[in-house]
Amino acid sequence: MSIRPARARRASTVVAVTVGTALALAGCSDGGSPPSEPSSSQTAPQEGGKEGDTAGQEQQNQTLAEVKSGDITLRISSALREQGGFVTVRGTVTNAGSDRWAAPGWQGDEVELADNQASMAGAKLVDKEGRKRYFILRDTEGRCLCTKFNMGLGGGDSTDWYAQFPAPPEGNDEVDFQIADMPPATVSLSEG
Repeated sequence: MSIRPARARRASTVVAVTVGTALALAGCSDGGSPPSEPSSSQTAPQEGGKEGDTAGQEQQNQTLAEVKSGDITLRISSALREQGGFVTVRGTVTNAGSDRWAAPGWQGDEVELADNQASMAGAKLVDKEGRKRYFILRDTEGRCLCTKFNMGLGGGDSTDWYAQFPAPPEGNDEVDFQIADMPPATVSLSEG
């Protein structure tokens, strides 16, 4: 009895299982983007982009609202009502102080959001006309659909942020954006 055919069968089986596993994983891939980040169709245009990006850059450069608390300035540059029934709010946060800022209290106090430390997870939209408060959207694992400040923000630094919420009913386009100890910022929603 020869050992060679048994080795050949075993090698063929290993190759078949490896190829099958690789194909199955490739078919299940989401393109490599983590679920807590916006998809490429939702990301803000980058500076130095193509000519078609100028409208997005203008929107990113405008200021709908700005609020300050201590050394932190929160600027809102867009608040878009998007297809699918959600609102995406974008802007920048600036640390004018000399110490590193780690977004204390910005993750909110909901138990479901406890793992979203140093993030925009505690943000809310308040629809005064509809008398409702909209909490940040999250994925099935409790991660907010918002920016996380993993390394904090150094003194004198700024960074872009985003946060997604359920959309208020059509016609209720003036909302207050609230987060932690920052004063409320009133913004008007535009169609995305």
